[in-house]
Parts: sequence; structure tokens; C-alpha cells
Amino acid sequence: MTEDEHDWKCVQCFGDKGDADDITDGNSDLITAVEFDPTGDYLATGDRGGRVVLFERNDDKQGCEYKFHTEFQSHEAEFDYLKSLEIEEKINKIKWCKRQNSAHFLLSTNDKTIKLWKVFEKSLKVVAENNIPTSASAASPPSQQQQQQQHGPALRIPKLTHHDTIIAAVPRRVYANAHTYHINSISINSDSETYLSGDDLRINLWNLDISDQSFNIVDIKPANMEELTEVITAAEFHPIHCNMFMYSSSKGAIKLSDMRASALCDQYAKVYQEPEDPASRSFFSEIISSVSDVKFSQDGRYILSRDYLTLKIWDINMDHKPVQTIYIHDQLRSRLCDLYENDCIFDKFECTFSGDGKSVLTGSYSNTFHIYDSEGKTDVPLQADKGAFKTGRRPGSKQKLAAVSRDNSSSDENDAFSFGLDELNFNKKILHASWHPQENTVAVAAANNLFVFK
Repeated sequence: MTEDEHDWKCVQCFGDKGDADDITDGNSDLITAVEFDPTGDYLATGDRGGRVVLFERNDDKQGCEYKFHTEFQSHEAEFDYLKSLEIEEKINKIKWCKRQNSAHFLLSTNDKTIKLWKVFEKSLKVVAENNIPTSASAASPPSQQQQQQQHGPALRIPKLTHHDTIIAAVPRRVYANAHTYHINSISINSDSETYLSGDDLRINLWNLDISDQSFNIVDIKPANMEELTEVITAAEFHPIHCNMFMYSSSKGAIKLSDMRASALCDQYAKVYQEPEDPASRSFFSEIISSVSDVKFSQDGRYILSRDYLTLKIWDINMDHKPVQTIYIHDQLRSRLCDLYENDCIFDKFECTFSGDGKSVLTGSYSNTFHIYDSEGKTDVPLQADKGAFKTGRRPGSKQKLAAVSRDNSSSDENDAFSFGLDELNFNKKILHASWHPQENTVAVAAANNLFVFK
């Protein structure tokens, strides 16, 4: 990164202006998904209450600032009476379809049901006032006057006039009853006709136009569930080749599959996984090696994966080791027992490439997130701090968090830039973020607040 690229600043904050310290995991306002559309002109968020909020670029202001577009209730809480199981309305993922006309289409999912939403402008019309003359005979030609005398007054249709334009959201498709386990991923194919949905043990392939039928393309469920050793954690289509997709597992593996090889893609083309060092094995090894998120770069050449402590960049042509390993907060190794007790070790941090593939982003604790160059040499730590607006200081400004260059292979200095080990706030975390597809603009969710950094 150049020096200019270090100079990130927060340009906007959406959300409740009150204190977000009391926003817990069960709060309905907690943001659980963030996603830019393919153009970057629109931004969507989903929350624990099942709501989807859309923002659009504000052309009235300079820079990449966004304004409220619309909000709708995507999912409602349900109850599975056969399994006596409550199904949360929480939005797990949102994905935009490529725009074909003036309307927007996007997929949203909770644990069990995926919906295709159409968002469009709708004209409201009302009956125009005073559009029926008080004296019908005076306004009528002689021939009509004679007709009215014989058959009564002529039928007059009230005129409708444009009153207002609203943004409407309607569900065009509901893809239900295809997943036994919780859906953790949806990904739209580059053909714009199909998409995949993944849960803990299976991945299904859908046609966007067909809601009552899907094809199972990955099934890792063993005949005896007691023999289960791993689960699927994330899945994504290749951005260019519509026949290829990848999925990650709780064992730290990323598996690249080709749908041309067979109908059931259990025989994957490549496996990207580092061999474990026996000397460093512990009770927590399998937990911290579980991949929480995977992303392709826009050109499809590289794969970005995030586990609890590290961020890894893989060359799609080299599966024996990553081209770069970035240590996010390796100093937490000494606190794994405490993190296990408070369940933080199971936090699922997302990761994302920049549009040009030269930078990567992922979140951490104390509402901080990191932007690295793809070589892992430069770390720009930023903080999504709503309190900074009250003091007039820009969140993430250099007076508090300076850009730091370091060798990420040295874990002793990690995170010494800002917070000591005892200063980290594990209740404040950046789990969800999205990078603008063309610009150096990112959107990050901190509890119930959405921050836009540029």
C-alpha cells in the first residue's frame, strides 16, 4: 500500500445513536450480514430481527456516502413442530443478483429458508379531484346532450393521477424445506441463473427460477452420525468459471470442486490445507483451525480464508501451502482457555478481498478491523468507534490507530499497536464486513451500527 492508502477514515455511521454497549447477541438490532451489490452503488444489511435495510449512494454529496433506501421484513420467527425446534428470523447471509432491469433482486436466508426479493419503485396513484364537471350538459356537445336526455347522464370514469413513488419489496421466490441443518452460505453463480446454499453437512444447487427443486452436489453426512468428524463452514462459487466452487471445513481444509466431474462433488479437485505441526497440538487445535470464511479474489486466482487466529491467502494453483499467512491476534494463544470458557473461541470472523485483489480485510476484537496488503507486510488497523463522533475525532484516525508495517511471521509484536492483551474488549467485535467492488471503500458492522470507511 502507498502512504495515501494508509489514510483511511470513517465517513459515515448508521445506527442507534445511543450507547451500543448493551447490544447483546440476542438483540434484534444486531447486524448479522453486510453486502455491497455488484456495482457498489447499493449496500444491504441484515439483522437478528429478520430485517433487511438497503442503502443507496448519495449523489448529492461528494465521496462515497450512502443514504437510506428502504427497509423490509425478510424473515419471521417460525416453529418446527415435528422437531419441536424454534427457527430464528436472524439473517445469515445476503447476496445481490446482477441487475438486469430497473428492479433489484437479492437473496436472503435465515437458518432454514432462502428468499428471492424484488425491490423496485412503485408509483402510487389517487383519484384526481374535480375531474368531473359540475354541469355535465354544459360540457357536452349537442349530440351528447340529446343522448343524455334520452338515456340519462353519460358514464364518466374518474381519472387517476400520480401521487407518490415508493420503494416496494416483494418476495418472488421462497426456497424452503431443502436443508436439515443451519444454512451458513449462499453464493450466486457467474451464469446468473443458479446459486448454491450450504449447511453443516450438505451443499445444494438451485435454479433461481425454480423454488421447489434443488440438486444435492455435496453430502458429507456419514451413515452413522457418531462417525462425524467435520462440518462445512462456508461455500462460494468461482467468480468466472460457473462449473467450479469451493467449500471449507471445520478441520481447516478448503476443497475446490468441479461440477463437470460428477453430479455429486464429493471427489474434489484440490484440497488447500496446511499440515499440522505435532509439536504445537493442543486441545484447542481443531477449534482454532476451523475455517470461518472463504472468499475468491475477483479474478478467481486467489483464495482468502480466515480461521480464529490467522488469515491465509492461497494461490488456486498451489495447494500445498498458502502464499501468505497473516497473524491477526496470535497473542491470544495464551488465552485460549479463557476464550473457550466465554465462547469467544467460536466467533466466526468474515474476510474479504479488495476489488483489485491487492488488499484484504478481516475483523478483530474491541471493534477493530485490519486491512492488509496481499503480501502481508502492511497492517492498517482501524476502529469502528461511534463514541468518536461525540468527541469530534474521526473513528480510525491516525491520532489513535496508526498504520503499522511489520513482518507478520513474528507474532510477538502482534496487536502491540493499539490494545494490550488485557485491554481487548471481547464483547465488541467486527464479524461482518464488505468491500466495495471498485473503490477503496468498506462497510463494517459493529453491533447495531454500520460504519462506512473510505
